Amino acid sequence: MPHTVVAEATALSRRDFVKVCTAAAAAVGLPAWAGEKMAEQVAKGKKPSVIWLHYQECTGCTESLLRANAPGVGELILDLISLDYHETLAAAAGYQFEATLESTMKENAGKYVLVVEGSIPLKDGGVYCYVGGEKAIDTLTRVAEKAAAVIAIGSCASWGGIPSASPNPTGAVGVSQALKGKPVVALPGCPANPYNLLGTVLQFATFGTLPALDDKGRPLFAYARVIHEDCPRRAHFDNGRFAQAFGDPGHRQGWCLYKLGCKGPQTHANCSLLNFCELPGAWPIGLGHPCIGCTEQGIAFNVPIHQNMPIDKPTAPMAYPGVNPPQGHQSLIAVGVAGLVVGAAAGAGYAASRKLAVPPGQGTKKED
Repeated sequence: MPHTVVAEATALSRRDFVKVCTAAAAAVGLPAWAGEKMAEQVAKGKKPSVIWLHYQECTGCTESLLRANAPGVGELILDLISLDYHETLAAAAGYQFEATLESTMKENAGKYVLVVEGSIPLKDGGVYCYVGGEKAIDTLTRVAEKAAAVIAIGSCASWGGIPSASPNPTGAVGVSQALKGKPVVALPGCPANPYNLLGTVLQFATFGTLPALDDKGRPLFAYARVIHEDCPRRAHFDNGRFAQAFGDPGHRQGWCLYKLGCKGPQTHANCSLLNFCELPGAWPIGLGHPCIGCTEQGIAFNVPIHQNMPIDKPTAPMAYPGVNPPQGHQSLIAVGVAGLVVGAAAGAGYAASRKLAVPPGQGTKKED
């Protein structure tokens, strides 16, 4: 079998291209054979056509995509997918560029992937955002109608983001709200991690399926767990070591940021597991600032950045550990945590802790 170039524009050998696909698959938790299968599909000319629309946003998600390295943006848009329409990356402009959108839709009807970046204004008929002389809601509806899959990248496209913050003067909403009844994969984040997009597109391109989603349309591979569960500062939380103010000794030593308003305990995202553009520490907590909950509609841009949030599901080890607890008795929180550690429910945990308090040799009193 000749080692032909998979993508003539980049002159990648088959071996190098398989490496790219395998690395891309590994980055998002797919098995190595998924990358090999992707390479086989692309070698057959089966690259998914992608149309990328921009609306009310800062282009931060595209900027993150441009800084991805494994694969790089060149390999991504030339080898793994066919990025046929993207306002920021296009060389063409004006009527010529808009004609590309129409031809792409016609040639790939029912097969292309639509990626949307930015919220859609609905107030006053959607007059607050025009692209190419057409209102955002009209273009979105028309392009989404013939798309095989719709992906909302970033918090603005997922649920409205910054433009939808109170008082929401333009009536900004997310893609799923604008396209009622149309399945939408949401990849919230401000910006979204580009590898979450890559994983979603890779799976669709290779297997023709979308990843398992939660009740908000977010892929479980990226949003099933809260940041707090896998935070690199978690050990400090469990041991009651908290930064009390920016720049204090605890903050300088990398202690837990919960008391400074960290939203990690209520923020579903994989920021602590998947580095942005392969740069360890390149995210708020890694830089010493609390998580602001940018993936959560009820938190980001709605709750003050440094306001404390409650910790849901007070099960060990997510319960807030007491710092210098009163001596001489055991607090209810500590009792509940002790019970949960041994695998009991809250009530059973309390009973278990009472049993543990019985002095040796006196047995256990059987309760009615």
